[in-house]
Amino acid sequence: MIFRAFFCLLLAFPGAAFADAVDETEIVYLLDFVAASGCIFVRNGDEHNAADAADHLRLKYGRGKRYVDSAEDFIDFLATESSWSGEPYTIICDGVSQASAQWLYRALSDYRQQPLPEPGQSR
Repeated sequence: MIFRAFFCLLLAFPGAAFADAVDETEIVYLLDFVAASGCIFVRNGDEHNAADAADHLRLKYGRGKRYVDSAEDFIDFLATESSWSGEPYTIICDGVSQASAQWLYRALSDYRQQPLPEPGQSR
C-alpha cells in the first residue's frame, strides 16, 4: 500500500524525483571534484588539502542537506564561507588563489556541458 501511494506521487510529480536525483548527482560530483583537485583550500586562515576539504564539505552537506535544493544552493549556502566565522573559503590551484564559489560554479558549468551518458553508464 505504501509503495502504491509513493508510485502515485511519482506519477503525479515526475519531474520532482528526477530533479532531486540530478541535483544530488551534481553535488556528489562537486564533492568528488574537490577531493580529486589537488588544490589547497583555505578555511578560517588555515590551509587544508583537497581530501580534507572534501570531507569538511561532506560533513557540512550532511548537516545542512535540508536547506539545499540544488547544486547552486550547495555552493552558496555550504561551500562558500565558514558558517562559524563568515570568512570566505578560497582555493589555491597552481599558485592562483580564487573564491571557492567562483571555482565551484565553473566546475558545475563544465560538468553540465558534458554529454549525457548512455543508459546504464555514468558520467
